[in-house]
Amino acid sequence: MNDISAVRDSWWLASLGNTLIWARLRVRAAGTAEVLDSDGNTLSYDSEDTARSQLFDAEFVEFDGLDEEDALVRGFTLHEVQPPHADDDDGLKGQMVRNLGARA
Repeated sequence: MNDISAVRDSWWLASLGNTLIWARLRVRAAGTAEVLDSDGNTLSYDSEDTARSQLFDAEFVEFDGLDEEDALVRGFTLHEVQPPHADDDDGLKGQMVRNLGARA
């Protein structure tokens, strides 16, 4: 059974210079997890904890957990960025890396 209400998504980001790199963590009802990475690949994990650990190891932070000070340290404000949005994963692929432009 494919119950979409049993899926929980969270957005994660890493910054590299003026570039934001997004990843989506999707937790399934069964407790397994998938990460949609910045290349559009879906990586499967046995649990949410394992997926979170891999994201932390790659220096990603959960977007919903950021405050304005955290964002400023990473070179942006919370008002200028939002997680990617599309009707399907194919539509997200071109939005997973975002150049913030030159900073003064």
